[in-house]
Amino acid sequence: MSPEQVFKKPYLRTAMIPGSFPLAGPDGEPPEVLGVDHLDITVTDLSRSVPFYEKILGALGFRKMIHPHYTGFHNAYLIIGVKEAAAEEKATGHNRFRAGLHHLALRVRHRHDVDRFHDFLVAEGLTVLDPPASYPEYGPHYYAVFFADPDGIKLELVHYPVQWGYWSKTQLDGADERSRSEPE
Repeated sequence: MSPEQVFKKPYLRTAMIPGSFPLAGPDGEPPEVLGVDHLDITVTDLSRSVPFYEKILGALGFRKMIHPHYTGFHNAYLIIGVKEAAAEEKATGHNRFRAGLHHLALRVRHRHDVDRFHDFLVAEGLTVLDPPASYPEYGPHYYAVFFADPDGIKLELVHYPVQWGYWSKTQLDGADERSRSEPE
């Protein structure tokens, strides 16, 4: 089956989580999660990782937060914090296949932003895991570059032209399912 077939109904749908009961507010509706507010990444050496994140997030238009107890970077949509690992955990290192963060993907509006960012990574001598390419298995027109931070945490810059992205479209289609009367 081709990726184009997989990413069309009836193969992908959403459903209520079995046994879940959404919290009803005063209006009878559950709370609406609007997005990710912040994400903190644990690193083994702040003195090595903060300059890396300043460089890559600065290139993406993030600003550094000035706070006495928190190292963070923000744009209008997201805060990314960088925290140092506990001393007894530093030797363990990051493994994206162990429980925890697998990778972080940041989405951009334009495909050429992925290419420009890749050129920036190469010019800065940063670790590129996979150069810009199309990944139809993730969705139609999915285009991304994968790179790593100093601890080997996999990062991604991605563009896909579907409004709010493929996965959100699937979620929205599924959200309407309870109110639709037409057969599938």
